Amino acid sequence: MAEPACDFDLWVISVLGKDRPGIICDLLEAPAKMKVNIVDLDQRILQGRLVMSMVADFGKADATPKELEAALQRTAADLGVEVSFLPIDQYRGKRMGRKNLHVVTILARDRVGIIYDVATLAAERGVNIEKALVTARGELISIEFVMDFGPLDAERLRGDLKAECEKLGLDVVVQSLDKSRKERRLIVFDMDSTIVDFETINQMASFAGVDREVEEITMRAMNGELDFEEALRSRVRLLKGTPEGALEEIAKNIQLTPGSEELIHHLKEVGYKTALISGGFTYFTDILKERLGFDYTFANVLEIRDGVLTGEIEGEIIDGAAKGRIVNDLAGLEGISSDGVVAVGDGANDCLMIQNAGLGVAFNAKEILKKVSDGSLSKENLIGLLNVLGLADKGGDLL
Repeated sequence: MAEPACDFDLWVISVLGKDRPGIICDLLEAPAKMKVNIVDLDQRILQGRLVMSMVADFGKADATPKELEAALQRTAADLGVEVSFLPIDQYRGKRMGRKNLHVVTILARDRVGIIYDVATLAAERGVNIEKALVTARGELISIEFVMDFGPLDAERLRGDLKAECEKLGLDVVVQSLDKSRKERRLIVFDMDSTIVDFETINQMASFAGVDREVEEITMRAMNGELDFEEALRSRVRLLKGTPEGALEEIAKNIQLTPGSEELIHHLKEVGYKTALISGGFTYFTDILKERLGFDYTFANVLEIRDGVLTGEIEGEIIDGAAKGRIVNDLAGLEGISSDGVVAVGDGANDCLMIQNAGLGVAFNAKEILKKVSDGSLSKENLIGLLNVLGLADKGGDLL
């Protein structure tokens, strides 16, 4: 097994200039001929400009750093680029010790100063920004930062960044770099106020003329003030006598959250399995399964006799605990660990679902859910989940 290179053998070579076909080959010719091993390389194209850094190991080279630098400077003059050499100990600067890398994804409507605002938050907390990548998607801008939290309390810092970004009107999701690189294969969603742009039970209540009573119970349950099962049974009892035709009418006019259809289509296209886990009703999840192509759906079953609701629910209640169990069951069924699962929801009923997933995102959510999630997205940014998952087309880099 080869011994690791010593710091005095390692040099950082940086290149900046106009891009053209074959330029990488031309730049690497001299190191290859001099048996200089390139042990790390990062190359980007930014608005037609090549930006490249590489770490060269001279431990077993046939040339000194000064000799390679002279050769590369001659090549650089021919190519019209700038080349600089720096020993790696100087390149690293004063910040040493074990790194604690996190991916911080910011989503917002584009405006001046977003990157500065986040950089200020990081600097004030002693967090080093190692990399930033900007992706524009219409009016939505996504900035993916790789930040080194160093010796700081990561959990406390994650909560602090989420709170401060929210004050600035920015959506943010914070993941450890290791977790962000995990292969994710399953994503689970809540239905009401997540995939569907309203609470279906509130729509049903309007038909029954009990909308005010039901909406009040719904809000108290979502804020965690009422036990979910108790709240659900109370609301369904208020719907007793509602004709099945009312459900059909709501289903015909079901309104999806903006971006949800495109999001599900893209996720399935890249191989994700998708699930809908709802504290709502199978009458609607079945329709969404057919319309959007969900692989799995789970919800409560309304008892219907002689074409009307009886005010009762059949079978097991899908509450918060059941949602958490279903996430674990689906992971087992798919043969993956919890790190391979993404969960998206909006209310207190989604807490265990969010916590049991490798990545939990609170969408247009209540405070109780934001606290246990890895980050939150606002109502207009659901499609931004693609950026969080690294699935959006990449735009330019900021170095």
